[in-house]
Amino acid sequence: MARRVRLKLAKGLAVLFSDRGAALERFEEIAERGTRLPIVVFGPEGCGKTALLRQASLLLEDHGYKVVYVNPNESSIDNAVQASSDIRGVVIEALRELVSTYLGDLAKAVAQLGLVAASRIARRLSKPRVAVLIDDVFQAIGLDRATVSSYLKSALNLIEYPEASYEKIVVVIATSEGVSRHEIGRHTWSYTYAMWNMPRDGFSELYGQVPGEKPGLDEAWRLTGGNPRLLGVLYENDWDAEKVTRLIMRSKNLVELVAELDADEKQALLKAIEDPDYLWRNRRKYRHLVERLVELNMIVDNLPDRSPDAWIDKPPPERDQKLGIGRYVAWQTPLHREALRRALEHYNQ
Repeated sequence: MARRVRLKLAKGLAVLFSDRGAALERFEEIAERGTRLPIVVFGPEGCGKTALLRQASLLLEDHGYKVVYVNPNESSIDNAVQASSDIRGVVIEALRELVSTYLGDLAKAVAQLGLVAASRIARRLSKPRVAVLIDDVFQAIGLDRATVSSYLKSALNLIEYPEASYEKIVVVIATSEGVSRHEIGRHTWSYTYAMWNMPRDGFSELYGQVPGEKPGLDEAWRLTGGNPRLLGVLYENDWDAEKVTRLIMRSKNLVELVAELDADEKQALLKAIEDPDYLWRNRRKYRHLVERLVELNMIVDNLPDRSPDAWIDKPPPERDQKLGIGRYVAWQTPLHREALRRALEHYNQ
């Protein structure tokens, strides 16, 4: 890897991009041919989608692409919008116009920026290579069916019916698991790839960049399941796993969730904590419960088969009871599973 992007892992801690060799090989292939349909990458919160897109920006620039990266969930323009140096002026000009159109709503303006800026770049330059990398856009524009459909169709039109000619164009959209995946799956307007937490070797490389006293690698792996954001949260909280578990409970309102369930659904959760595929085998009966857990980004439902063709990077194992991974359903991280267990215990006290 010739150039590696530096990323914020936690407050006061920046690290170099680690591993993801399989994903970068796929982006090498994408750079060679462009994209015929938009590519959508989905995966657990904090699994490293943003880091991958940021690193892919450098890779695509090295292949001659003019790259626009946008993240509508960032509060500052410098973090929300990044572009190759020679097109940044064009991109910022388009952003100003969009901010005015959306009456100062930066998130909505940034959400549309990638699609608008690509056309501006193609009109300014002669048949350029253009890459648009869009991060967690559906959180900003909304998850209703019409909004998701409209955005995907606009992304497809950018490729199929460009306002000006490209030599090649790449459009990649990353999204958290949530409900957006189900809306995206209703259409044939994109290629969809799954992404999981970091594989053990890559996580080890990232863990090695975390300074100071810390638990051993095995313990960090057991707590996070390879989720880099959770590694950063543990670092910020002095490696206090109990405290982080409580943070997840509160942020996801898990005690409230448990209080809304009937006795049978609570029993189903207890069984799913030990075997997440229990929810798959009984999905018709517990459909509402599964939907709630997906909405809260507690589980990933309907995991693809472990064929490399279905994954942007290395897939998770077929099953790993210690990490809470089943064949079809998985807890997003071991601490998410533990937070649900604690919520059940709290309610029953």
